[in-house]
Amino acid sequence: MEKSGTVDAIRKEKGNIRYEYFYPANSKDTVLLIDSWESQQALDVHHDSHMMGKIAELRNKYDLHMKVERYVEDVNGIPKSDDKFIKK
Repeated sequence: MEKSGTVDAIRKEKGNIRYEYFYPANSKDTVLLIDSWESQQALDVHHDSHMMGKIAELRNKYDLHMKVERYVEDVNGIPKSDDKFIKK
């Protein structure tokens, strides 16, 4: 994804806020992708783009499998009761 230029192209897509890979220290076969979009509409446009075709090709080429979890920002923010656990 990085070498092919796909990641840079995705980061330049309208509505993309963040697109980053992370590699757990205890699992050489796992990659965590965190991507964030301005809206569901922006994500839908990304999913309908030619970039998804390139991503699918790479997944097939390297036999990559996915587990997807969705996290949504809490509109109320972090509760005050959690402040004692967060160093700011």
